[in-house]
Amino acid sequence: MNKFKKLTRDQRKWRTAVIMLLPALVFLALLIAYPLGKVIHDAFYHVHLINKSMTGFAGMANFQKVLADEHFGQAVKNTAYWTIFSVLGEYLVGMVTAVLLNQKFKGRAIFRTCIFIPWLVPIIVAGMTWDWMLNPEFGIINYALTNMHIISQPINFLGDSKYAMATVIFVNIWRSFPYYTISFLSAMQSIPGDLSEAAAIDGAGVFKRFFKVTLPQLRSVSLVIVFIHIIWTAINFDFIWVMTEGGPNYATETLPLMIYRYSMKKFDVGAASALSTMMFTVMVVLFIFYYRKRSSLSDDMA
Repeated sequence: MNKFKKLTRDQRKWRTAVIMLLPALVFLALLIAYPLGKVIHDAFYHVHLINKSMTGFAGMANFQKVLADEHFGQAVKNTAYWTIFSVLGEYLVGMVTAVLLNQKFKGRAIFRTCIFIPWLVPIIVAGMTWDWMLNPEFGIINYALTNMHIISQPINFLGDSKYAMATVIFVNIWRSFPYYTISFLSAMQSIPGDLSEAAAIDGAGVFKRFFKVTLPQLRSVSLVIVFIHIIWTAINFDFIWVMTEGGPNYATETLPLMIYRYSMKKFDVGAASALSTMMFTVMVVLFIFYYRKRSSLSDDMA
């Protein structure tokens, strides 16, 4: 009791806050910290789900195995293409739709509601639906294109290596751009109308007002959602897996699918953990870059 009285008011508040947060901290430690530590640990050890004789310290052997994989280079390129063009397409489509929905027209509320539907569709459902729609034998996309005489014969969009990556990127843009739209639209609502009106009085046209007034006000939200989606897209597994499973002939295999191939097909957890650790390191570097960019942007705005 005497010890309790010796505590200052701020110390009692701090102790209460720690006690209240403790269950959440334990939960996060078990859900995130332990699995992450286990992955990093296994990256330097021989761990195999079937061959239990493969044990012991591996050093850098798992990393060397991954880097020597004949499909590693292609997977890195696929991951870069998948991430860059997905995020770029989502950003551009999201920006255009946000600008259009920011205008005053009849039925605007209905369009604002409907445009968010693709984002609400679960990834598995969206992937399977587009897989059926793109089927060269009974898919509605090929049926429409052939009947409109745009193509002479059905195209196997997901089964041909020439079209597979572009197709999954297109579908990913379709599903993800509403998130950008809502984010940009929300930010546009907070921009004072006086800025645009003053620019219009000074003779600035529509495009000049957008690039000189609106776009600079969206720098902060752009940085946040682009960074978030770079991470989400780079580590995305289920969307490509549902549509192509990394095929045809590894044409759409990204690094997350390669991790799955090592762990669940080859049962080599050590190599899968090594590749996961490499991806985690890249994400950490990206986060540091984002944090410094965010800090400098905040200083400029201040």
